[in-house]
Amino acid sequence: MLTALLVMASIAVVLGALLGFASIKFKVEGDPLVDQIDAILPQTQCGQCGFPGCRPYATAIAGGEAEINQCPPGGEEGIRKLADLLGREFKPLSEEHGTEKPKSVAVIDEQTCIGCTLCIQACPVDAIVGAAKQMHTIVAADCTGCELCLAPCPVDCISMEPIAETVDTWKWRYPVIEIKAAA
Repeated sequence: MLTALLVMASIAVVLGALLGFASIKFKVEGDPLVDQIDAILPQTQCGQCGFPGCRPYATAIAGGEAEINQCPPGGEEGIRKLADLLGREFKPLSEEHGTEKPKSVAVIDEQTCIGCTLCIQACPVDAIVGAAKQMHTIVAADCTGCELCLAPCPVDCISMEPIAETVDTWKWRYPVIEIKAAA
């Protein structure tokens, strides 16, 4: 019995070492440019850019397959940051992809909700909770304002409400100029 345990433990150690070696040897490096572009995008996962999410859009921008002006939630500020990062010329937001709107959060009218779960299925970030034939609600902290829950709702009980500007949500509208001291 002790011999069997020792044999199994040694096999586990050898296989673990092989897996560890393989993970280092065959490590797939991500594209740092895609990571930088993805960090600028608003992470709404709304698909308004024509891609299924922010990461695929970032990959397409890095590969030269998409323009930098296709993200309505990112707006003009996002386009300027992408232009600066990539050394490209600023372009206004492409109208075919939508218009810039204030950041919003979905709100469900609890009196009208029939609990069909269609909004839950449409939400890309799981910000809607509820059960079948029960009232649903939005977890406002998780809602990205993508509006993907609006279309499937058969009773139109979901509306988008702009997020009030507070000290936590306010952003500089103009670039901050950094003054560097001469060395």
